[in-house]
Amino acid sequence: MPGTFYLIPVPVAEDPVQTCTPEVIMVSGRLQYYVAENARTARRILRAWHPQLVLESIEIAEIDKHAGPDIAVLQRWLKEGKEVGLMSEAGCPAVADPGSELVAAAHRVGATVKPLTGPSSIMLALMASGLGGQSFAFWGYLPIKEPARGARIKALEALSKKEGQTQIFIETPYRNEAILSDLLKHCGPATRICVAQHLTAPDERVIMQTVEQWRKAKTVLDKTPAVFLMQA
Repeated sequence: MPGTFYLIPVPVAEDPVQTCTPEVIMVSGRLQYYVAENARTARRILRAWHPQLVLESIEIAEIDKHAGPDIAVLQRWLKEGKEVGLMSEAGCPAVADPGSELVAAAHRVGATVKPLTGPSSIMLALMASGLGGQSFAFWGYLPIKEPARGARIKALEALSKKEGQTQIFIETPYRNEAILSDLLKHCGPATRICVAQHLTAPDERVIMQTVEQWRKAKTVLDKTPAVFLMQA
């Protein structure tokens, strides 16, 4: 029988291990095979969860930044009936990272895919934003350069207004100020913008204001992981 592919959420911020469930801790303590975006990060997390674990005995297949995940290795492990874990760099795997390809590959060999409960920066940000949670869309990263970025922002604002839908996206921390500036430049004054930064960390910050209020406040964003939400 094919094995089981566990989707293992990890903390969104670096230290708050308490955000992970007992099931995650239990399952991760027995697995001997992992696929991870970064093997070093995966070992650090496993050491925090299980100080007595012999990390040298655990095999971790790292997802290559250029070539992508090694699907053949995963499928071989699963065909052999092994239990395998998938770890993201932060939060829930297979959301805004290459993990979805691996999950699809696991399904193709008839493996059991088991998602475990854990922190998601996208859902935490939506919960804390006060924006509509009945209809929302996550867009990942917006285009980096103009005019493509401005056009995408305007299109998302129009879609939000038409559908009553909250639009969610992320950005590389060092570009937080740039994306906020572009939002304030291209969106109407009544559009609501929420920025949720460093969620679950001691210095987490969630600010929700209209574009007009953001312009007046002239808030400076930290270079920490952030989720941006918009509703027109």
